[in-house]
Amino acid sequence: MDSVYDFIVVGGGSAGSVVAARLSEVPEWRVLLLEAGFDEPTGAQVPSMFLNFIGSSIDWGYQTEPEPAACLGEKDKKCYWPRGKVLGGTSVMNGMMYIRGSRKDYDSWAAAGNEGWAYEDVLPYFLKSEDNKQVEEMDRGYHATGGPLTVSQFPYHPPLSYSLIKAGEELGYQAVDLNGERHTGFSIAQTTNRNGSRLSVARAFLRPAKHRQNLHVMLNATVTKVLINQTTRQAYAVEVRNSFGGTEVIFANNEIIVSAGAVASPQILQLSGIGDPEVLSRAGVKLVHKLPAVGRNLHNHVAHFLNFHVNDNNTAPLNWATAMEYLLFRDGLMSGTGISEVTALINTKYSNPKDDNPDVQLFFSGFLADCAKTGMVGEKLGNGSRSVQMFPAVLHPKSRGKLEIGSADPFAYPKIYANYLTHPDDVKTLVEGIKFAVKLSETKALKKYGMKLDKTPVKGCEKIKFGCDAYWECAVRMQTAPENHQAGSCKMGPRGDPTAVVDNFLQVQGIDRLRVADASIMPAVTSGNTNAPTVMIGERAADFIKKRWLGATNAPYPLSNEGGVSNLLSVSESRYPGWQLWG
Repeated sequence: MDSVYDFIVVGGGSAGSVVAARLSEVPEWRVLLLEAGFDEPTGAQVPSMFLNFIGSSIDWGYQTEPEPAACLGEKDKKCYWPRGKVLGGTSVMNGMMYIRGSRKDYDSWAAAGNEGWAYEDVLPYFLKSEDNKQVEEMDRGYHATGGPLTVSQFPYHPPLSYSLIKAGEELGYQAVDLNGERHTGFSIAQTTNRNGSRLSVARAFLRPAKHRQNLHVMLNATVTKVLINQTTRQAYAVEVRNSFGGTEVIFANNEIIVSAGAVASPQILQLSGIGDPEVLSRAGVKLVHKLPAVGRNLHNHVAHFLNFHVNDNNTAPLNWATAMEYLLFRDGLMSGTGISEVTALINTKYSNPKDDNPDVQLFFSGFLADCAKTGMVGEKLGNGSRSVQMFPAVLHPKSRGKLEIGSADPFAYPKIYANYLTHPDDVKTLVEGIKFAVKLSETKALKKYGMKLDKTPVKGCEKIKFGCDAYWECAVRMQTAPENHQAGSCKMGPRGDPTAVVDNFLQVQGIDRLRVADASIMPAVTSGNTNAPTVMIGERAADFIKKRWLGATNAPYPLSNEGGVSNLLSVSESRYPGWQLWG
């Protein structure tokens, strides 16, 4: 490691890995990526083991402060927030689902004053990353091949996955490409897997660049603060605690890009003296730049788990044969996440179907391999039955929380106030999502599995009639399920907007040569899983930086001259070679 670089990227997650790899494409630029965790463990590449790493050494394991209206049945009323502390970030331990969000998500960002962030503006950056292995089966003009990020369905689909799609059709929802022309419907989702193994963003973007002499990656390196010249109002260095326990200062000639995620990015800014003066004063941090919005606007998709019993039909046990099937061919039980591969974006009575902007996402879980937590054995209930889960999530939450450092200690976790379900509309929407899930279980397609709702009352709600709205309102507050799509804590907005932290070029307002690029910049969280949008944000940030320092944009793929989406099915071939499992 050197003492001076042209660019320093803080955080090697889904955005930081992209930013560092893309900047290092310029041979004259020296780029340093700093990651607080280590390299991803080999076992994380096995899709069926995706739950095994929650709560492990690669998980930050955050907890919220006691919640006033949610997680009331949890210890101390705190919600658990798993976040990846590893190269590749949470893309190493998520469910791998590739969902971009709806057109209206991005058009709303642009309408709020964020020029250049409408759907037609961001679509080319999704295409830039993508290498879609099923492009001929997807909506024409919305997908590309040749990018670093391989996208496809899992090789193996449990029979119940197809039945869930049929059940959706019975209720009027078609199977669609949720990343294509329409954003409403059911889908066996595409995921970030390559040949049946997890493709983290680090494996997709950083591994192919590992031989570039101008890219350095430092692991087990915790950034304690960004240093700001208060005269020039420029960021010029980072303070780093290295793996030996020592502290060193590393200088940046050009820019520092903070990509540490919706929790750590605002934490680092506050530790650097950027934020609300009252928060910093209580924590004992000297004010460098007043920016009260840092840590505000924090929000997340919020859900509730429903348990169902089904007959144990058409499933194969995990044995040496199925293990070898995966090791040799990357197929079979271990090459997928059970019925977690299925998702649905639906409208409740509070959402207008004509807007094609659903307000609930339905997730499923169950039928995992034995090697996984809640696997085949763990789900069996006796009498030839097993349990599966459905959990609806509110896509457009109105509740907002905040994040504040409690001290100047960079290793002390920040105080997270999620404030889930403090807005009554979130509760109403979630209850409607629950009622839809129950109705789905009663379709012919699922009745053949003998699917029945587990009617064991939620503790604390026993005195309320099971199944009525009041019961479900109680249930969602007692057993609240954060969907771990945290966003918004370094909100993007027009310059001068008191609620914003960064402008539409992701530059921290009032500070030069400092940007934030990750899910924290989202003004409102996107309609679905946030990994794909976070990769897109990384692509956009890298392009903004190239435009500033090279004098010309490295714009990816132009849209058609007709104002619609490009009809290109295949874009330029990637400059990156493939990266094999165990590589």
